[in-house]
Amino acid sequence: MDIGLVAGEASGDLLGAHFIRALQQRHPELSAAGIAGPRLSEAGVETIYPSDRLAVNGYVEVLRHLPALLRIRSRIGDYFLQQRPRVFVGIDAPDFNFGLERRLRAAGIPTVHFVSPSLWAWRPQRIHTIREAVSHMLVVFPFEEAIYRDAGIPVTYVGHPLADGIPLAPDTAAARRALNLDAEPVFALLPGSRLSEVKRHTALLLDAAHLIRQRRPRAQFVLPAASAAAAALIKQAAAGRSLNLSVLAGQSHRALAACDVALVASGTATLETALFKKPMVIVYRVPALTGWLMQRKALLPWVGLPNILAREFLVPERIQQAATPQNLAADALGWLDDAPRRDKLVARFRDMHLALKQNAAMRIADALAPYLERSR
Repeated sequence: MDIGLVAGEASGDLLGAHFIRALQQRHPELSAAGIAGPRLSEAGVETIYPSDRLAVNGYVEVLRHLPALLRIRSRIGDYFLQQRPRVFVGIDAPDFNFGLERRLRAAGIPTVHFVSPSLWAWRPQRIHTIREAVSHMLVVFPFEEAIYRDAGIPVTYVGHPLADGIPLAPDTAAARRALNLDAEPVFALLPGSRLSEVKRHTALLLDAAHLIRQRRPRAQFVLPAASAAAAALIKQAAAGRSLNLSVLAGQSHRALAACDVALVASGTATLETALFKKPMVIVYRVPALTGWLMQRKALLPWVGLPNILAREFLVPERIQQAATPQNLAADALGWLDDAPRRDKLVARFRDMHLALKQNAAMRIADALAPYLERSR
């Protein structure tokens, strides 16, 4: 085996598929296996466990699933120690991957971690764990490079694969034609990819959509579902509501290209929304105890990636108790009613896009090349 890998969830699956395909251009016979999702599987990675087995977030939720997660980590570790890949790549999922990486590195298998955990936002003490576990860190944001260099950890800034794949000037008209959207305004509702997020956010977003339609009767809504299970939950929540709503099977990028404004759960989707140059309202709810613990550990006043990168509140964030239908609807309509503010935001997002557009897949391939060329 050339590469062993663990991609934690939908975003890790997407990011991993980009660089696996770049590596295959140089190494057509590349073999890779591990914990993967559908995109990595399509790229030729053998799936030992599906990525959605790791899609658990929050203190309370992780504790409930901890025995199963530990069993999976032990078994996949045994598998890699038997197969002896030339390099192991952990994609996101830091709490799962760092323990696995420490075990593999101690056994002589080089470990590369792709996508730094948010040391700059909370739990900075993890840098000590990373130093023991990771042979080489690949970071997607430019400010992260100095954090690892100062800690003595080999690091490479590779840019963000999403910035390479999303066009600088999205074609809104074409996306609307593809989705049969024939009226304005269009709102994208993105409740998150995890089923726990879908359960927490969907009704909230639909309630906000109802309030928006009271002000804008011609408003249309698109809601991408990350999986069939998510689609079922969304359709159940939408049943009986009088909304001009299209539930999509995936197609989150097309939804973002088509929309005027997005209401989006905090996470990678907020960065995708910024790369599509769309005004947004960031929303997030977690169980009360999890939210209290996370707020106590937070180092930054922002939770959304666009705001963190800008170091200011470029877009509204409605978190926990502030995440009400009334607030979300008012914030979303506020973007529609202020063209100069929208234009300034688009300019900021374009600058952000250019900074992150670094041909990440090739940079990652360059970073992994020395490991793939080493003898066993």
